[in-house]
Amino acid sequence: MLERLKRHPLAVEAHFRHSLVLTYAWPRQLLEPLLPPGLVLDTHGELGFTAIALVQTERLRPAFLPVSLGLDFFLTGYRIFVRVADAPSLRGLYILRSDADRRMMVVLGNLLTHYRYRLAEISAAERNGRLAVQVHTSAREADLDLVADLTSKPAPLPPHSPFADNVEARRYAGPLPYTFDYERSTASIIAVKATRQNWNPEPITVEVREASFLESPKFSGGQPMLANAFHVENVDYRWERGELITHPRS
Repeated sequence: MLERLKRHPLAVEAHFRHSLVLTYAWPRQLLEPLLPPGLVLDTHGELGFTAIALVQTERLRPAFLPVSLGLDFFLTGYRIFVRVADAPSLRGLYILRSDADRRMMVVLGNLLTHYRYRLAEISAAERNGRLAVQVHTSAREADLDLVADLTSKPAPLPPHSPFADNVEARRYAGPLPYTFDYERSTASIIAVKATRQNWNPEPITVEVREASFLESPKFSGGQPMLANAFHVENVDYRWERGELITHPRS
């Protein structure tokens, strides 16, 4: 029963005040061991990609509940861009870690999903067209410190980006149509489809002062390369109930 609960059993709706996604490029051989069976990297040449998502979320709730019962919180998450091996047209993100600044969100998120929530201290302030975010975690394992220039839209690609232009980069802007996780006991992929309104992320300039999760041992041997940064604000978002993709191949 507990396992079934974690399959994202309810459709969920929310409003995103801000959604900022930073995409980092890595050698594909560094990311491939981090994936479960049934998922493969969504690559660009010999590169794979991780995303840091920062989302100021408002009124998150099961879709059948009124807006007044929604939960406001700030989320930071770390994902890998992937495809389903048996159905490569299904693109999405595989969750490595999620942090939230509300204990209730951490408890409910870990009860009803595989998103790996942890409690963090998060401050986010928007002033003079700049969004500053700081995240403090218990052992500094996923601390984050950055400033995004919201007035820079559309910004050029970061230096050394592997993409030719922003059109190409937008394919890896996130979030993608699906979020995936692996259920070991049934050897199945859990797929959660997302829908959104007025989704038009724009490239912006960011200054990343710290991203300690990218320095963890799982990324040793590689150097993170900021490939793009996209921002969108004031959009409605919905996650459908999770679906099981059984017996995927790796």
